[in-house]
Amino acid sequence: MTVTKLTLLSPAKLNLFLNINGQLENGYHELQSLFHFLDYGDEMTFIASPNQNNTGTVNLSCNIKALESQDNLIFKAANKLKQHAYDTGLARCSGLPNIQIDLNKKLPMGGGVGGGSSNAATTLLALNKLWNFNLSIPMLETIGLSIGADVPIFVNGQTAIADGVGEKLTNYPIKEKWYLVLTPKQNVNTAELFSSPLLPRNSPKIPLDEIKYQGIESQFKNDFEKLVYNRYPNVAKSLDWLLEYGPARMTGTGACVFAEFDTQNEAKEVHNRLPVDLTGFVAKGCNTSPTHQTLFG
Repeated sequence: MTVTKLTLLSPAKLNLFLNINGQLENGYHELQSLFHFLDYGDEMTFIASPNQNNTGTVNLSCNIKALESQDNLIFKAANKLKQHAYDTGLARCSGLPNIQIDLNKKLPMGGGVGGGSSNAATTLLALNKLWNFNLSIPMLETIGLSIGADVPIFVNGQTAIADGVGEKLTNYPIKEKWYLVLTPKQNVNTAELFSSPLLPRNSPKIPLDEIKYQGIESQFKNDFEKLVYNRYPNVAKSLDWLLEYGPARMTGTGACVFAEFDTQNEAKEVHNRLPVDLTGFVAKGCNTSPTHQTLFG
């Protein structure tokens, strides 16, 4: 029996800025955001085990048992990929090794660092390799978009500016710095934020050739930040504390907030000052996702 094992880091992302440019007739929002990866995330191990029942069955075990539900985006990613392979003739119903996925969850759920989307994208990339589909990255991005708006950025694996509803990606490498990310114990309701009349929806779209991102201290912003700050006291508390040490910003729709540093020691020094009621981690920014670094070198 051949058993193939693949262990990947499913990384966090930061939105270094996030502008809402408008709302479409279908209710989706147009946005413009700069996505950047961190060398910190969930660990995912994939084990392919060919046997007499090669139907591509996927099983998931996780250190957080509630995440083993079929609602997990990992299952949706595996099913979407398998269905695409069946529809296009890449795979036969009895021709795929079964997969065991072990997920060691470290990223906060609902924190705005992309944990679920990252897991889904890592699953697409891993199974594309283990099932020998050899689908292109653009094709995997298309499959990923059917799972969630942030999945394609993780499949793409490069620091990029996202336009549209998040599906139009332009790679945009920046200077890699260190980040202190605070993880407030707060469940932010993303759907409520998107439906709020207080959410800014008229930020002008910046022409790509005019985006000159120099760091968090620049003029860029997150259009969700004020709304979340006013509604969620734990986010406000974390952001206020971090602002004492320099420019800070919220990522995504929250709840995580972050500050940027030139060196690991600077970030760790501030992390060591965290009061007991605040939590966070230090990580390095990566222009290439750790997942891509492992898979593609």
